[in-house]
Amino acid sequence: MLGSPKLRRTLAVIGAATAVPLVLAGCTDNSKTTGATDGPIQVSSTATECKVSTGTAPSGNLTFAVKNEGTEVTEFYLLAEDGLRILGEVENIGPGITRNLVVTAPAGKYNTACKPGMQGEGIRASFEVTESGTKPSVDADFQKLLDNGSQQYAAYVKDQTEQLIVGTKTFAEAFAAGDAAKARELYASTRMHWERIEPVAESFGDLDPKLDAREADLEPGQEWTGWHRAEKDLFPPAEYTAMTPAERTAISTQLVADTEDLVTRTRTVELTPDKLGNGAKELLDEVATGKVTGEEEIWSHTDLWDFQANVDGARIAFENLRPALEQKDPELAKSLDEKFTALQAELKKHAKGDGFVYYNELSQDQVQQLAALVDSLGEPLSKLTAAVVL
Repeated sequence: MLGSPKLRRTLAVIGAATAVPLVLAGCTDNSKTTGATDGPIQVSSTATECKVSTGTAPSGNLTFAVKNEGTEVTEFYLLAEDGLRILGEVENIGPGITRNLVVTAPAGKYNTACKPGMQGEGIRASFEVTESGTKPSVDADFQKLLDNGSQQYAAYVKDQTEQLIVGTKTFAEAFAAGDAAKARELYASTRMHWERIEPVAESFGDLDPKLDAREADLEPGQEWTGWHRAEKDLFPPAEYTAMTPAERTAISTQLVADTEDLVTRTRTVELTPDKLGNGAKELLDEVATGKVTGEEEIWSHTDLWDFQANVDGARIAFENLRPALEQKDPELAKSLDEKFTALQAELKKHAKGDGFVYYNELSQDQVQQLAALVDSLGEPLSKLTAAVVL
């Protein structure tokens, strides 16, 4: 990977075992509804609410008419049940404006989300698509399927970077103020947004070392900043000298500035099917070479949060490419789905509350089981790019 001090990847990320396929049919302004519903599903977005006129709809072509009744520019998303994979979005809806999101949705469980101010994870609610008996029409044009997958992944990267900057600012404020308890609580969960899109983030060779360099990665004379510099101070080893308030403030200020730079730069990245496929494999390689070994979070031992986020990222890339893959190699699609499901089930065994147990609490047998499932997934995942691009 460009300019990267450790094993890097080129692009990709996530999805959980429950994600369902959806094909983006298009985003238009004030268009007439088409499809399985009697009329557009009305959505009202304000600063505090995201009102959807119904919580269910029959499968087929769906139209969401999103009206911004607040004072800030807003966005609307339809997400898979896992809340991570974005199946369709309409953005930059100014106050008083209505825009339509048109999608083709098979039966399944989803989430709707309004994002007033276009920041954070948004105001979410469950949404269910019931079986209508009419199979949604999928664009048979192979390149169109690939383009849809790339567009959906671009929306996913945008969403994750927006959540990353909001979380980073909250973390940095607590860290600079010396509120170690709050900063430790926020550390792993905030970093998940980075880990999910790590191949995209790492494509910027100058930013990656600033934000994610481990102490073991440093070259002679290199200034150490970023997440792992803060990690060592929050989870200090024996005989460690704590940072001064001024040092914590400097690290926090730099962390926010570099993350804001990252958000800006990711808007210019061209996401193509080969980058999605290669990125998915690179994320899994990152799990195999850093997370499974416990090297990534050497002081906090929060490696399982990173592990989950990397798997999330790889799964999302796969799910975005899946409609195209099923045309070219349905057996590979089936194999990948089964192996992602098996790995996710094993990870779930180590869940604790909203997170996971610390990595140093796992037995050697448990680590080896995770490693074996990662290896099992890696082989078919390495075939994904060639299957959809060549």
